[in-house]
Amino acid sequence: MPIKRVGLIGGGTMGRGIAQTVAAKGIDVYLVEISQEALDQAIKGIAQNIDAEIAKWGMTEGDKRAILARIHGTIKLDELKRRKVDLIIESVPEEISIKKKVLEEIDKFFAQDILFITNTATLSITEIAADLKRKERLIGMHFLNPVPKTALVEIVRGLSTSDRAFEEAKNFAQEIGKTPVEVFEYPGYITSRVIVPFLNEAMYVLMEGVASAEDIDTAMRLGFNFGIGPLTLIDQIGLDELLLWMESLFRELGDLKYRPCPLLRKLVRAGYLGKKSGKGIFTYDEHGHKIQDKPSVLIKH
Repeated sequence: MPIKRVGLIGGGTMGRGIAQTVAAKGIDVYLVEISQEALDQAIKGIAQNIDAEIAKWGMTEGDKRAILARIHGTIKLDELKRRKVDLIIESVPEEISIKKKVLEEIDKFFAQDILFITNTATLSITEIAADLKRKERLIGMHFLNPVPKTALVEIVRGLSTSDRAFEEAKNFAQEIGKTPVEVFEYPGYITSRVIVPFLNEAMYVLMEGVASAEDIDTAMRLGFNFGIGPLTLIDQIGLDELLLWMESLFRELGDLKYRPCPLLRKLVRAGYLGKKSGKGIFTYDEHGHKIQDKPSVLIKH
């Protein structure tokens, strides 16, 4: 059966992208946040993302109205049951204790055989599912940022994930215009495991003063035909998010290539989180546009 209503928990950067993507396909999204302030900020962020596309002639005002009309906000988890959503996506911060708590809470009041999707880049699906009543109904879907523009989604099986859950997740991914790839659980999956050492090495090149941030990005874009430079990509992902990925991979695999660059830690501690905070490796205006002549003050050379 086609999906008509999706429950989405978490309105951060990834949650906003998922909400916009799903709503753009004509599916109603019931977005849950921890407070009304956070919910208002999430809806505002989605509107700003769409405005940026409108400015580039990628979308229209009509598209914006249609998408926002399908996104319904709430601060109550049990609202998802009342709305009879067809599946639930969890997109809270990349910390296993938070994800487990949220999923165990909704597991209590969803008696029906509903599909639970956890959006994670590195964490163990098996561990997240450990205390759920229906472990076989939990599956991972790793969306990549920016979600509306990235065609890929990794579908990650846990030890108990059923074939039926996988098929449902795969069908949903295709329904919202994504190309799914199947991943059997292993730290970092495919994309995070490959990209993290690359991004970390770019941070080391910057820290060691080999070149400016702009020149590092230009070299990698033009030299290897990348669509975006590694340092700009870090700002887009969020420095705090990348740090969580690295710490998780380093903890799970113990390989030094996953040890976070000291500059990454320094910037996160200073609150330089990337585009979402207005300052990371580069500096951004209130609309999220890079200010070309204003690099982050902590990493000038």
